[in-house]
Amino acid sequence: MKASYKKHILNFKRPSGTSRGVLNNKETYFLILKTEEGFGVGECGLLRGLSIDDRPDYEEELAGVCENLELGVSEADLYEALEEFPSIQFGVETAFKSLHSNNPFELFPSEFTRGEAAIPINGLVWMGDKVFMKQQILEKLKEGFTCIKMKIGAIDFKTEIELLKSIRTEFSASEVELRVDANGAFSPKEALEKLKVLSDLQLHSIEQPIKQGQWQEMARLCEETPLPIALDEELIGIFSEDEKNKLLETVKPQFIILKPSLVGGFRGSDTWIDLAEKHNAGWWITSALESNVGLNAISQYTFTKNSKLPQGLGTGSLYTNNVESPLKVSRGELKYNPNKVWNFNFK
Repeated sequence: MKASYKKHILNFKRPSGTSRGVLNNKETYFLILKTEEGFGVGECGLLRGLSIDDRPDYEEELAGVCENLELGVSEADLYEALEEFPSIQFGVETAFKSLHSNNPFELFPSEFTRGEAAIPINGLVWMGDKVFMKQQILEKLKEGFTCIKMKIGAIDFKTEIELLKSIRTEFSASEVELRVDANGAFSPKEALEKLKVLSDLQLHSIEQPIKQGQWQEMARLCEETPLPIALDEELIGIFSEDEKNKLLETVKPQFIILKPSLVGGFRGSDTWIDLAEKHNAGWWITSALESNVGLNAISQYTFTKNSKLPQGLGTGSLYTNNVESPLKVSRGELKYNPNKVWNFNFK
């Protein structure tokens, strides 16, 4: 087997704001496996400033992975050794699944990959000034989304409430589901009061109201909140099953959100899903701004999990230089065109 990796800088069509700053581009890495029988490709979707494996030795680790693969180290052994590099774990398991598939881009054959079924997704509204955010909201509604996720915490809270109210004035909760994502922007002292204000707008949920790592504060919020709370960043960097179980047992969240690139790929996501269901917590899956290579793998996996909730998989159109793929967003759903040919340069 020949193993190599290729770095790719994805450029955003327009700056995308979060509470951690504005994103103009994002680096990612493709892991490419070649044998006499064919090839496989996986994406190591590193997210600077958020991934637990955002480390100076990241590329060095990737190079070591390629060396070990060429020496014959098994996927299972390699996956286990990469516990502290969840995005590389995801790249490795995806590359092997790709290599062993009849079609290197059809990893989980299903009604979705046959173009017979679609995945409901949320429309994402990025942070920015009031005019920009209002423009995005109107665009998403016009495009047919019935679930909108709005990032909050960058502009003043009063303005954000006004924007959400403007949607509720026109659309009831049964017509448009609203989710908000604070990315840890609230302080523990102010969080509960803000959740009470938000709950008046009949929101579906709020993601990560306070910064991760404050388990007791988050547990108090989840117990007292009038608005369902979804843990997101809170899951990052928790490796052992015992520790994952301890988090859910302590905090008792209403939902958890899974980003395979940040939680150890499909195996890591499976563990979290099993534990969430054991603790009566709901869940959904989102991308972590991967290219269409990673998004394709995550989407196909997500469809097999049979969740009825809208997923966070509408990020494929964010970039000017994404890999062309069969994925397409239409009327608030992610669809797959099996007749469309992938355009990926492996050189």
